Amino acid sequence: MESYLLDWANLLLRWVHVITAIAWIGSSFYFVFLDSSLTPPEDPDLKRQGVSGELWAVHGGGFYHPVKFLGAPPQLPKHLHWFYWESYSTWLTGFSLFTVSYLWSAGTYLIDKSVMDWAPSSAIVVALAFLVVFWLAYDGICRVFGQRKNGDAIVGALVALLVCVAAWLACHWFAGRAAFLLIGAMIATSMSANVFFWIIPGQKTVVADIKAGNPIDPIHGKRGKQRSVHNTYFTLPVLFAMLSNHYSFTYSHPHNWLVLILMMFAGAAIRQFFVMRHGFKLGRNGHPWPYAAVGVVAIVAVIVWLKPEPVAPSASATNSVAVSAASTGAAGQIGYKELQPVLAQRCYMCHGEAVQMKNVRLDSPQALASHAQAVYQQVVVTKIMPMNNATGITDAERTLVKQWFESGASVN
Repeated sequence: MESYLLDWANLLLRWVHVITAIAWIGSSFYFVFLDSSLTPPEDPDLKRQGVSGELWAVHGGGFYHPVKFLGAPPQLPKHLHWFYWESYSTWLTGFSLFTVSYLWSAGTYLIDKSVMDWAPSSAIVVALAFLVVFWLAYDGICRVFGQRKNGDAIVGALVALLVCVAAWLACHWFAGRAAFLLIGAMIATSMSANVFFWIIPGQKTVVADIKAGNPIDPIHGKRGKQRSVHNTYFTLPVLFAMLSNHYSFTYSHPHNWLVLILMMFAGAAIRQFFVMRHGFKLGRNGHPWPYAAVGVVAIVAVIVWLKPEPVAPSASATNSVAVSAASTGAAGQIGYKELQPVLAQRCYMCHGEAVQMKNVRLDSPQALASHAQAVYQQVVVTKIMPMNNATGITDAERTLVKQWFESGASVN
């Protein structure tokens, strides 16, 4: 029952998390596009009101005319929309999902004993420390270097180095799948912290000064813009880290930390292309295409690098094939009798009578038949199961599962 309820919690939290993330990232993308696409106002009245840029757009059967004030508007409207709940809801649901999926069963999902054999409590504390320490280090970099000449370049280089170090540590301390997700959660935490500690407080200060008739300090707008731009560069790397847990060939690679770094770098480069292309159309920026090219080249390089090499059957695999062929006849049919010892040793721990993780049970011919496709996908194709290979399944045993499925998945 616990596993069943955890699965429902995982599903519902994932659903809400994706919805809120779409809202947050969508608004981030839109405002970066809007800021890059503004043109000087043509209406003299708008200029007198302090409007620095405007955009005419058509969408959904209507015309829209957003404008941006360089300083304070002549007067605040009665209803002022704030963009922060998208961020907070995304982080809250994401952290809850991380807790349910990884921290709750840290011994299974967070720890890979072949990487680091430590107590679940220690792994949980260190994982949570990643979220806090990265934010403190990143925020410190922005405070110290953010307002200097060429500060953006310095901050970008130092933050990139910080991410690289964090990725290397995470992949050497945690299971690969968890490490990738942890780096994504770490960066996403800083994104939401930017909103909570800098962007919204700065905007509230500006609004309070306008209401009180005090002069507006431009530093709040500069800081808010800086952190907002950082957030938009973080989005594609975070999305890759979050989606990677479905693709074991990325996080199971011996140099998975480098795979993660290269793919996140590619995401940031491609995001730079989209940030620049709107301004380029208006003659403001340099040509954005080199950034897209760099991102694509990085992705292609990773694809070529991870390309599976043809592997000759090992002696153990050859013996397994021979034994199977001898016991099943000339047709080479492998049935439940041949597969059951492997399932008992490698799978029943989580999918047997005592525990049915994901509501999957494999300790009977009928149960195995109903999950044959999933077993093949998880054990042979993606090699996600057993999780972190906690039960030590061998390549020869995966080959046996492959032969069983491809010969008809017989359970007679």
